[in-house]
Amino acid sequence: MQSRSLFLRVADFGRFWRFVWQVLICRMAVPRQGPAAMSRDRLLVQMFEIGTKSVPVVMITGAFVAMTLAIQSYSQLKNLGMEDRLGSLINISVVKELGPVLAAFMLAGRVGGAMTAELGTMKVTEQIDAIRAMGSDPVRFLVWPRFLACVLLTPFLTIYADVMGVLGGYIISVWHFGINSESYWSFSAEIVEKWDIMVGIGKGVFFGAGIALISCYKGFNCTRGARGVGRACTEAFVQSFIAILVLNFMLAVISRAIYETFWDIKVLI
Repeated sequence: MQSRSLFLRVADFGRFWRFVWQVLICRMAVPRQGPAAMSRDRLLVQMFEIGTKSVPVVMITGAFVAMTLAIQSYSQLKNLGMEDRLGSLINISVVKELGPVLAAFMLAGRVGGAMTAELGTMKVTEQIDAIRAMGSDPVRFLVWPRFLACVLLTPFLTIYADVMGVLGGYIISVWHFGINSESYWSFSAEIVEKWDIMVGIGKGVFFGAGIALISCYKGFNCTRGARGVGRACTEAFVQSFIAILVLNFMLAVISRAIYETFWDIKVLI
């Protein structure tokens, strides 16, 4: 029984990467007539649904997480006589880690489940089979716009989370705790480098790709019935969270290696 379960997991893993390959080889060029001709319009619709509608929740999350971090960190820094450096702690944490990860979590929760449910319902009602029967590629017609919208807009959502996090940390640090504004920004400028900002925004590209691929794959391969769609949404949600955490660790290791190999040399020169 265990060997059969392991075999099914390995087979599902292989199907997922085959699905990823199908998405990556899709072409942007689409015919002027037929269902696939609406792909560009669908891209704009998905960009609005994924990007614009996610801005408020991402901004609120970034602001309040940074304010909470400021509240929790102030006492420890004050005991060390380093409360003026609170801004550097908040801003480096938000820009490099919290901003990208929280924006991705909010996107996975708000958008990932919706994509899985929508595609899963289309699979159950045989709409995907109908698109295929009409001679169109359902991956290019349905998945590619969602994938591209996530990849393009997740970095921008990360920037929104970063900006609101920095402002939220500033409000608590300067207005509430009375830290000198000039010290807040000067110490932040010493710690936060351009590389840190680039790494945080770059993570958004990979997080967005992971969310879109996992959610669309689960929608395309859900079982029949309302229970199957619900189970697919739950699996997409959980696996997207795990993928974000794993990707964050891997990208942190890679970015650190690149920084120590190339960026330090560039700065010294």
